[in-house]
Amino acid sequence: MDISDWIPKTFHCLRNYSLSLFKKDLLAGVTVGVIALPLAMAFAIASGASPERGLFTAIIAGFLISALGGSRVQIGGPTGAFVVLIYSIISRTGYGGLCTSTLIAALLLVLLGLFRVGSWIKYVPHSVVIGFTTGIACLIFSTQIKDLLGLQMDSLPVSFIDKWSAYFSYFSTALPTTALLSLGTLGVIFLLRRFFPKAPWGICAIVLATLLAFFLHLPVETIQSRFGSIPSTLPWPSLPDLSIPSGMWGEVIQNGIAIAFLGGIESLLSAVIGDNMSGARHRPNCELVAQGVANFFSILFGGIPATGAIARTAANIRTGAQTPMAGMIHAAVLLLILLFLSPLVVHIPLAALAAVLVMISWNMSELPHFFRILKSPFADRIVLVITFLLTVLVDITVAIFAGMILSSFLFMKQMSNLSKVPHLKEDQEKLPPHVEVYEMEGPLFFGASHLFKDLFVNRTSYPTVCILRLHSMSYIDASGLFALEEFYKECQKKKIHLFLSGVCQKKRESLGHVIASLGEKHIFADMSSALQEASRKT
Repeated sequence: MDISDWIPKTFHCLRNYSLSLFKKDLLAGVTVGVIALPLAMAFAIASGASPERGLFTAIIAGFLISALGGSRVQIGGPTGAFVVLIYSIISRTGYGGLCTSTLIAALLLVLLGLFRVGSWIKYVPHSVVIGFTTGIACLIFSTQIKDLLGLQMDSLPVSFIDKWSAYFSYFSTALPTTALLSLGTLGVIFLLRRFFPKAPWGICAIVLATLLAFFLHLPVETIQSRFGSIPSTLPWPSLPDLSIPSGMWGEVIQNGIAIAFLGGIESLLSAVIGDNMSGARHRPNCELVAQGVANFFSILFGGIPATGAIARTAANIRTGAQTPMAGMIHAAVLLLILLFLSPLVVHIPLAALAAVLVMISWNMSELPHFFRILKSPFADRIVLVITFLLTVLVDITVAIFAGMILSSFLFMKQMSNLSKVPHLKEDQEKLPPHVEVYEMEGPLFFGASHLFKDLFVNRTSYPTVCILRLHSMSYIDASGLFALEEFYKECQKKKIHLFLSGVCQKKRESLGHVIASLGEKHIFADMSSALQEASRKT
């Protein structure tokens, strides 16, 4: 068995590692580590967890995803894609329920990698990916309004509509200082992105907002005022309390499947984007195994679910990363910040973190792609809109499964439209008397297995020989084989000799027991041989 699919890229990259490569990886790792600091905390807070859980995740999962993964440049950690799902899970089942679901997801990701399912994720329709990505961006934005405006609310409702209803009810409680600080942070971000596109706009804007709030003693909520101090060290690994409320095991398992599915798609999409930017090629099955291992240890160290981070991976490549060492250095930088700078980090205003997340939600909204798909064929449009609406209004788990199922049905409908069995009337004058020729075009699968039932309906007379050409049949499945056998039985009842033409060696292997039922004398590789035999029958 070939095990190269599961050998981490680190194994190959470090065999010929050099000082020049290390210098490039060091610069990239330090830069991405600084960028990841506010994002890790912001995603954790937005998910309903404490900020240190985001840091623990970025350090542990980020290191393992780089060290064990199948990509040279992948950066892992908490991401915006998980925010809404984690928030919903914690609201319903608590942190213990999230841990249990993540451990289930970790196991599923490892199994998906071991069974080589990583290469299948590329078949997820683009309209489904954009639908729930835009939906997630919309939900992330909606979770930040409280901290963005300083609304005096105890907690946020889970559902999108209830959340915005609550916002309108509490809008009069907004704090002008908090709102101005948020607006100023957004203004700084826009200016940095416009005039200094290579600068780490997230950390720069947060540092400026933190200094302003600290030295001017602004009455705004900070990490410390809401969550207290941040630990200055990593916790010892241990299994958390996995107790689940009675009757919620089904939901916990479903959440685990959603985390695995979303994490797998996000990580492989990030790896593909990394390949396109760097010219490398990742190993999807190795990447899934690494994601599973990273999520398992993230929970052991008190973290939250992690996956490949598209924006940080892109930043890693742009700053010169050459090997997975850059990702491991990024995790080490975050660990050093946790060990030595946590007393400073707690002074970050929540309004500044909310402003950064608003910008991230805008970046991940994929609005140009969203509107482009709205101009695509009807099937893509309906999948996009339904996935988006279900993500926003119902649940991301429901959206993913509904989008996939709907895409599958629409695809089958489109494929069945390509399948037909026309009567070749233009060749009828050249044929022997009482011989009719039909040609199977396209795939003969379960969505097209009804085609033969209509060939001889409402007819008073029948041919002596029916030749079914299979030259243009691109595929046949078990339902197609059954339909072909049923058609043969129908021909027998009507005293019609059924011949199959265009049966090459590859098609003979696909037809299997159908050939045994008809007999070799009814199977022909070309049309001329079938016509010669048809002349003898008539």
